[in-house]
Amino acid sequence: MDAFHRLAVKPGLPPMEAKLVEELPAGEGWQFEPKWDGFRCLAWRDGGEVFLQSKSGKPLGRYFPEIVDTILAMRADRFVLDGELIIPVGGHLSFDALQLRLHPAESRVKKLAAATPAQLMLFDLLFHKETSYLDAPLEVRRPALETVYGAESRDDLLLSPATVDCDVARRWLADAGDALDGVVAKRLEGRYEPGERAMLKVKQLKTADCVVGGFRYGTNSREVGSLLLGLYDEAGKLDHVGFTSTIALEDRAALTKTLEALIAKPGFTGDAPGGPSRWSTERTGAWEPLRPELVVEVRYDHVTGGRFRHGTKFLRWRPDKAPEQCRKDQLQPEARPAALAPSLAAAR
Repeated sequence: MDAFHRLAVKPGLPPMEAKLVEELPAGEGWQFEPKWDGFRCLAWRDGGEVFLQSKSGKPLGRYFPEIVDTILAMRADRFVLDGELIIPVGGHLSFDALQLRLHPAESRVKKLAAATPAQLMLFDLLFHKETSYLDAPLEVRRPALETVYGAESRDDLLLSPATVDCDVARRWLADAGDALDGVVAKRLEGRYEPGERAMLKVKQLKTADCVVGGFRYGTNSREVGSLLLGLYDEAGKLDHVGFTSTIALEDRAALTKTLEALIAKPGFTGDAPGGPSRWSTERTGAWEPLRPELVVEVRYDHVTGGRFRHGTKFLRWRPDKAPEQCRKDQLQPEARPAALAPSLAAAR
């Protein structure tokens, strides 16, 4: 963009990403940071010009006008920052509130910005004044970021916690609920590598026992493609909460016969599968309802609006579990950022 020609780091730069691993790395030379459950956001400012960029490279400014105002109100006036957009609602971080912002009507966006204002959680510095920090090691970038942030005093601008103590990072994973997408590990001597999976990430993963309330055939197939998962609410209604499609190919033929023998309406007695889902890319359309007899254990990451946000991983069948025992109260509560205190409070 011509407006940022004076900056050595231009819009369109892809953010550095993380490679998923099973465990946090041991040993010295690592910095650990929370991986917040929000929208990735790179922020450019040069004087009166501001540009917010999503992880995919698309502009975010029109959807988060209050963050544009925040950036313009900062004392620093030439920089490129890396961070995460989050929206606290009722003491929790609401991913659903973030998704609602992606609305074509400007009037709707402004109304939501006033009702549920976003915050920008900062965790890296790419450029400041006349200096590019892309090739600088993290042990240089982090203090420089703290200096920039230290000149500010705003509730809508936050500095993400960081630690070199792996035990602290493990406690974040254990105690923070769905406020976090996981914990990221970065090499202290590592440079900022745009578009590369140069960080390591351990995700929060939980398990749940779910009733199989229906299934879908695979695309252009007469074998099962995905299992539709349900949990009972307080009123005893079976709500559709997500799906799993990680079924071994060699098991699909036999499983299809088992499922077809159980086909019976209604399948779900509460919320049922329907139109396009903003929680997943699951194929919508025709599905077969089942008698609620099968119970499966699945692994999931996040719950949003009472549903698994992404597809789950099939773990095992649970013939020992009664379907009516599969209730929503087994799900971990949604985002609890306060669980990171005092680390988070110290970063404010």
